[in-house]
Amino acid sequence: MTDKRRPIYLLLFVLALVVNFAGINADFFADDPGLYASIAKLIAQKNDWLQLYTYQTDWLDKPHFPFWMAALSFKLFGVSAWAYRLPALFFFMLGVGYTWLFARRFYTKEIAALAVLILMTAQHIIISNIDVRAEPYLMALVIGSIYHIARYNTKGTAKHLLLAALLTACAIMTKGIFVIVAIYGALLGQMIAQKKYLEVLKPKWLLLYLLTLLFTLPEFYALYIQFDQHPEKVVFGRTGVSGVRWFLWDSQFGRFVNNGPIRQKKSGDVFFFAHTMIWTFMPWCLLFYYAIYSNLKNLVRKIKLPEHYTLSGGLLLLLLFSLSRFQLPFYTNIIFPLFAVITANYAIAPLGKAAGKYRTIVLGLFMVALPLVIIVIHLLAAPGSNFLFITGTLIFGITAILIITRLKEQSLRVFMLTCCMALFANFYMNTVFFPFLASYNAQVTAARYANSNFKGTDLYSLRLSNNSFQFYSNRPVQYISLDDFKRFVPQGRALFYASQASVDYLRQQGAAFKIVQTFTDYPQENILPKFINAKTREQVLSKAYLISK
Repeated sequence: MTDKRRPIYLLLFVLALVVNFAGINADFFADDPGLYASIAKLIAQKNDWLQLYTYQTDWLDKPHFPFWMAALSFKLFGVSAWAYRLPALFFFMLGVGYTWLFARRFYTKEIAALAVLILMTAQHIIISNIDVRAEPYLMALVIGSIYHIARYNTKGTAKHLLLAALLTACAIMTKGIFVIVAIYGALLGQMIAQKKYLEVLKPKWLLLYLLTLLFTLPEFYALYIQFDQHPEKVVFGRTGVSGVRWFLWDSQFGRFVNNGPIRQKKSGDVFFFAHTMIWTFMPWCLLFYYAIYSNLKNLVRKIKLPEHYTLSGGLLLLLLFSLSRFQLPFYTNIIFPLFAVITANYAIAPLGKAAGKYRTIVLGLFMVALPLVIIVIHLLAAPGSNFLFITGTLIFGITAILIITRLKEQSLRVFMLTCCMALFANFYMNTVFFPFLASYNAQVTAARYANSNFKGTDLYSLRLSNNSFQFYSNRPVQYISLDDFKRFVPQGRALFYASQASVDYLRQQGAAFKIVQTFTDYPQENILPKFINAKTREQVLSKAYLISK
């Protein structure tokens, strides 16, 4: 990495940090962050670190680790949106650090820097840092586990053994045991490449598996305490539900084959992630596909690769996701560090004439399209102030000029300009568009209205999906189903949060209620073109209400 290149790398790295942290205090615009944050808030308030609750009732869907991290942050900094996102952003940075360490171990310093920039500018990585769920945690834990396993494979020290086991256990306690497909799949692929097929059964590796199980025991214990010890609890509409069995089967394989208590759809599309990654790993996906093709071709030709961890771990888990029937766009985030390392090796390296043209075209396509899309969104959405849009335009415009004037190599210039435009687009989304979208989340405005005007009033939700209302309310929120509302008699003064659909249903049932306050609401998470366009926005907006009996 020459002296001329280094300042550009550092500048883009700093800008990528700014963009990824820019949405830390934005209000929630999706349901899942509200749910996760509400569960963590109850942990902190109840000081009960073993049991998970939502609306004061038992909750069984995800393991504990992300909730523990968010609850710890709430204990330290108080309950807020930024305190919820802070530990996830810490783990995002940990994932960036481990991506650097892993790539630096097997490749040059410049390829490691390229991998870091690819990861930090990948579209769904940035989205996941504002729309926080479990992925920032899992991303760091998976690449961290693989890094320490790779070091343990060559060095065999106790430090790498303990860290590999601990990080793998935390990954399991974040999303379940399927994550070992990526972690141990990476190890298995490396062993096969080294023709050490039975090495994974040697005592040094059995010790790793044993320690990983030991470090995972807190999850088993917590599930046992909350569910297995209490078979009388009603979960998923039935009694006798084992939390341990759910963790080992229903939450993983049951979900993948779609026969567990939580179902997604009847069938999966084996090509779902192939086309979904075009936007989730944007602007690098099309170059990544070429990198995969080139690596596989080298394997067929028996050309030695620098390492096989990334290819085997990433592709095995991607294959598992593709064959499952439970497919969501953010699943692949957790293996983006592996994909970033694979792609970085081809980002600026000399390629053949056809391959070089392909790289220039696919990166140039996003380089041009991303800022144009943002300009169109800004003009159509008319969010009010132009200050942040102009600020972003100046910052990233000046950065683009520096890249053009200081870098002479075409491949590096194209790569850096693509990074720059991806960061410009996401700076706008995190500072302007997503906060603007959140301003139409009636759950947030209704909770703040109740906090200010109805202190001491009992609060209820008429749907389990009103989780932002639950999080932003200063008091515990309880759940009352629409069918139970008519005969429910509150103990004292009570307010109920209800969407337009809920109010319409109550009216059909002849339930008696009074509307206390009305709020404008955008009732879905999908961002429709009619919402973006200020002239048609009213067509997709709805109402939400605080009502009383």
